[in-house]
Amino acid sequence: MAAYELTPTVHVGSPGEAPELGRPGEYRVGTTVVPMDLTGREEITAMSAVTGRTYPHARRLAVRYWYPAEAAAPGAPVRYEHDMLFPGKPPFHVASQGIAVTDARPLAGGKFPLVVMSHGYGGWNTQFSNLAEHLASRGYVVASIDHADKMADGVATFVLSFGNVLGDRAIDQREVIDQIAADVSSKREPFLAQVDIGRIGLIGYSMGSYGAIGTAGAHYDLAEGPVAKLPAAARDRLERAAAAPAPIKALVVFSPWGGQPDSRAWTGAALGAIKVPVLMVAGNRDDVVNFRDGVTWLFDHMTGAERYLLVYREARHNIVGNEFELSQGDPFMAAEFLKEPVWRSDRLNAINQHFVTAFLDLYLKGDEAKRAYLNVPTVDSDQGEWPTSFAEQFNGTHAGPDQPGYWRGFQRRWALGLELHKAQPSR
Repeated sequence: MAAYELTPTVHVGSPGEAPELGRPGEYRVGTTVVPMDLTGREEITAMSAVTGRTYPHARRLAVRYWYPAEAAAPGAPVRYEHDMLFPGKPPFHVASQGIAVTDARPLAGGKFPLVVMSHGYGGWNTQFSNLAEHLASRGYVVASIDHADKMADGVATFVLSFGNVLGDRAIDQREVIDQIAADVSSKREPFLAQVDIGRIGLIGYSMGSYGAIGTAGAHYDLAEGPVAKLPAAARDRLERAAAAPAPIKALVVFSPWGGQPDSRAWTGAALGAIKVPVLMVAGNRDDVVNFRDGVTWLFDHMTGAERYLLVYREARHNIVGNEFELSQGDPFMAAEFLKEPVWRSDRLNAINQHFVTAFLDLYLKGDEAKRAYLNVPTVDSDQGEWPTSFAEQFNGTHAGPDQPGYWRGFQRRWALGLELHKAQPSR
C-alpha cells in the first residue's frame, strides 16, 4: 500500500469501463416514429405452395428515428417498451430506459449522415436503441426499421414466416432508404432537414445482416440455397430489386446469417461485388450462423471491399442489443433470445459502440483520425503491450498515441477476449 500511496505516476483517467468511443457524444438526442407504407408488395401465403404465386400485401412498417436535438429540448427521456411473443406463452414484456426525448426539437443548421438499422428474425426496432442513441449523440440520424415478422407456432407457420423474411429483408431496406430520400426531399419531418442523403450507412443483425449484404450489392443465389426454395415470383422480385447496389457508403453486419454451408445464400463471386467498406462483428462460438464455416466464409469472400472482422471470443449469437433485466422466474427462451452465456450485455454494447463509431466516423465522415482505432497493433487484444512502472496506476486512462502497442481507446488491462482482423480488396 505504501508504494501505491507514494508513487508519482497516478494518472488522471475517466470513470466507467466503456472504451473511449463507446461513451456518449456531445449532442442531446430526440426520437420519433414514422409509419411507412411500402406499396406494391406481395407475400408468400399457404396457397403459394400450391400455386407458386405470391399475393398482394399491404405492408406498413414503423420506422423509429433518433437525431441530434437542441440542448435545451424539454421532456423526460423515453422508456422503450415491447412485448415479446413466444408460441403458447402469454406476451413477455421487456423494457429499457433511453436517453432520447420524444419529438424533441431537432438541432438546427447541421447536416449529419444517415444510418439505417435492420433487426434479426423476431426482433423489433428498439431492440438496439442503445446503439442508435449513441450514434445520434455523436452526430448521426438513425432510422431503425420494424420489419413486423410474423410469429411462428409450428413447422408450417415457420416456413411461411421465415420464407417472407428471406424475401422481404433486403427489399424493406431498399424501399425504406428510398422513402427516406423522398421524405428528405419533400421535407416531411423537421428533423429530416439534418439528413445528408449522400452519406448513408447500413447496420444489420442476423437476418437484418442477410438483407444488408444483399442491399450492399451481393446478388442472392437463385439456383441453390434458401432463396432458391422461394416461389418464383418472390425470387424474381429479389432479383429485380438487386439490379444495382443501394446508395450506401458503409456496411456493418452483426452475426450475419446466410454464409453457413447448409443455408448459403450467395456464391463467393456474388459477395465479391460488394465494394463499400464492411465491419463484420461476430462471436467465435456462434452456433446459429456457424462462425467457422459461415461468418469467416462471408468475410473471406467479400474480396471487393476493405473489411474488418471484430470477434468476441466465447460469444454466441446475441452480441448486440439492449441490456434487459431478467429474473429467475422468467422463461429461459427470453434469455436465450436476448442474452449471451459468457459476455455481459453492457460490456458488449460499450465495445460495439466504440468500434461502430470509429468505423462510421472514418467512412461516412472522413475522419482519418479514427483509423487508428481500427488499425490495431495486434490481432489478438490479449497480446497488446502497455508497459508500466512498478505500482503505476492509470485509473481508466484510454490508450492513445503514447501507447502504440495497445488497442486504441481501451483502458490498460481491459482489452481482453477480442480479435480484430482486416483485409484489403483484391486487386
